[in-house]
Amino acid sequence: MSLVFRSNRAAAVPQAGGSPLALDGVRAADAPALFANQVEKTYPNGTVALERVRLAIQPGEFVSLLGPSGCGKSTLLKLFAGLEQPSAGHVRWWGGPALAAGIGTPGRTLAMVFQEATLMPWASVADNARLPLDLARMPRAEADERVRRALALVGLGHFGSAYPRELSGGMQMRVSIARALAVQPDLLLMDEPFGALDEFTRNKLDADLRALWAERGLTVVFVTHSVYEAVYLSSRVIVMAARPGRVIADVPIEGPAVRDEAFRVSPPFMQHCAQLSALLTQANTGAPAAH
Repeated sequence: MSLVFRSNRAAAVPQAGGSPLALDGVRAADAPALFANQVEKTYPNGTVALERVRLAIQPGEFVSLLGPSGCGKSTLLKLFAGLEQPSAGHVRWWGGPALAAGIGTPGRTLAMVFQEATLMPWASVADNARLPLDLARMPRAEADERVRRALALVGLGHFGSAYPRELSGGMQMRVSIARALAVQPDLLLMDEPFGALDEFTRNKLDADLRALWAERGLTVVFVTHSVYEAVYLSSRVIVMAARPGRVIADVPIEGPAVRDEAFRVSPPFMQHCAQLSALLTQANTGAPAAH
C-alpha cells in the first residue's frame, strides 16, 4: 500500500524586505525536509512508544531508522506522515507549521510505502499505479504518462496490463513503489517494504531503490530491522532502542555514491555493520550507547 499526501497550507511567514522565514526563524530555503522536535507518543493504554525524539533530515538524504521490534520506528514514520499526532513535541516539513492531521507544507508532496503492497487484485498494474493520480483528478493522459515513466523506473515497463496475481512478491512491491513515484514526491517514507522478501530479491530491490534515490534526488526515510540493508542504502542511520522508543545514535555512512555488490564486501561496509550491530546489542541489553 502507498499513501500520498499533498498540502496547501502556508508554510512560511513573509518578512518585510527579505526572504520568507520558516517557523523558528529558519529561512524556508534552508529548513530541513523533515524536523521532529522533542516528539513523544503515549498511547491511551499507557504504552510510551516514543520519548523525546529530536531529528532533522535534510533534503536529498537517505536516512534509515534501525532498531529492534517495539522501538517505535513505524510509529515515528506515521508521525512523519501526519497519520498520527504526537503526545508532545511537533513534526514539521520544510520549516512549515507543525503537522496536523491532513495538513502539511504547500508545494510539497509526500508518499508512503507500507510493509505490504496491498494492490487491488481486480485492477491491472497500470491501474493500481495510477490510483492516487485518479483520486487527485489528474487528467488521464498526464496520469498515464506518469505511470508509464514510474513503471519503467522500477523495471515493470512491460507489465502495465498484467494483474497482481501474475506477479511475484518482489514485483508486487515494485508496483507499490511505482504508485508512490508516480506522484513525484518530495519526501518518500518506506516502512520496511522488503522485509518479507527473500534475500536475493531484497538485495536487488535495495540496489534499484538506491539508484532511484540518486537519479531522482529524493529525500527518503526507510524503516528496517536489517543492519546490512541500512548500511547499503543510507547516507545516515538512526539507531533506536525500545522501552521507551528513543534515538540512541545517529551514524553517518561513508561509502561510494554508486554502491554495488563490491561495496557489500568492502572493509567500510563491514566496519559500519559491526558498529551498528554493537549499538543494537547495547540497545537490547540496556547498556549505555556509544555516540
